[in-house]
Amino acid sequence: MLNLSPLLYTTKDRTAVDGVAVDHPTFLKALELTSEEKQAIDAARKDIRRALREGLPQALRAKGYEGEVCEPKFFIQGSWAYKTLNRPCVTPPQQSDVDDGVYLPLSIMKEEAKPHLAIDDFFEAVQAVLAPLCGPGSGWELERKPNCMRVVVSEYAHIDLPLYAIPDDQYLLLKAAMESFSARAMDGIAANASVQTWKKLPSDQILLACERGWIKSDPLEMKEWFEREVKDKGEQLRRVVRYIKGFRDQQWDEKGPSSILLMAAACPLFEFELKRDDEALLTVVEGLPKALRAGVLSPIDSSVYLTDALSKSDLEAAAEKFETFAKYLSASMAASAEAKVSACGWMREMLGIRFPNRPDLIEDRTSFGLPAAIAAVEPEPGEMEILKRSKSG
Repeated sequence: MLNLSPLLYTTKDRTAVDGVAVDHPTFLKALELTSEEKQAIDAARKDIRRALREGLPQALRAKGYEGEVCEPKFFIQGSWAYKTLNRPCVTPPQQSDVDDGVYLPLSIMKEEAKPHLAIDDFFEAVQAVLAPLCGPGSGWELERKPNCMRVVVSEYAHIDLPLYAIPDDQYLLLKAAMESFSARAMDGIAANASVQTWKKLPSDQILLACERGWIKSDPLEMKEWFEREVKDKGEQLRRVVRYIKGFRDQQWDEKGPSSILLMAAACPLFEFELKRDDEALLTVVEGLPKALRAGVLSPIDSSVYLTDALSKSDLEAAAEKFETFAKYLSASMAASAEAKVSACGWMREMLGIRFPNRPDLIEDRTSFGLPAAIAAVEPEPGEMEILKRSKSG
């Protein structure tokens, strides 16, 4: 039996090849954005925040909002906040998605007689402020999405700006919380999680502007749920979520199961395995097809099935792809020491070239109790079709 974990994750920085020390490659390392890419995203996010702080109050006044118009406040949310953000696998069309929520006091945006007009004003004001940053030659693109404004800042990344309104008294608490830290700390994309939170707001008082109107949406509730899961089950859970997202990005050029859906489905299935990320991953992948077919509830709203975002055919296609992944992963782990090259090749068929082609780093666990008669038989993945890339999931 083989231990594939050294090719998924290791704490070792270096390994030896023919007596020469070289970097120890892992799938997790290949999923990381480079430091230069992170810095570029960070700089773009700071420029966007600065422009909105300086220009949004004036843009709202130009639309007829009188009186004091407060500057917006911001909080990182989504995959970057969960620490599950991966580098895109195929560019284009895939991109890393950074979500930076924009918050204003409710009294500014709320307009009882014409709530949709207020939402349009919010979107149009943000668009007017950011348009100069996204002009010809900038390399940036500005686009209104159903639930946010999007700024594409590079081939590999975009920044989504969900627009929120919160009660005035809570806005003042948010402002006070932010002012208790230095501007540099608050603007840092790697800021400590405690800096990126404030006194918990009632979920029904956080309103997201979208095409359907003002809807109740609490981005911090999902983050807090996932952080509790990681605290209870360990960092291995976060890595497993990133592995299955990496599989998703390899198998679907676009769309596929959402990151939130995969995260919500994986957490109940996860079981900690000491120093064996491959075993922890196998447990989750084997359970995902059944979970997807049964329907995955939102962990913060028991009335919402996250799987409803997929059609029946797309949902079944996703379940079948994870079934195939489970078969390949299981066969790779059950292979003999002589089949390391085959096991590595099977994993690369599922995870792509980002999974290291280093069979020499795979550990042989046959001596840990597997009967010799079984160990002598090289396993096969079975009758399976190689997964084809898809543009819908």
